[in-house]
Amino acid sequence: MLKINGEEIDAAGKTILKHLSDSGYEQDKVAVERNGCIVPKTQYGETILADGDVIEIVSFVGGG
Repeated sequence: MLKINGEEIDAAGKTILKHLSDSGYEQDKVAVERNGCIVPKTQYGETILADGDVIEIVSFVGGG
């Protein structure tokens, strides 16, 4: 189990990209922090989530 945005989730073994896709996030409109470090978008497809990770996903929205 790992924490994503404060919620315990069983996503260990998935890449960040797979989790974003499965959860309906648009990759180009989010920033992802893993264990206190920003993950570059170029690494989403190769960064594998592990038990104990703490992930924060921030979505960007526009308005006016």
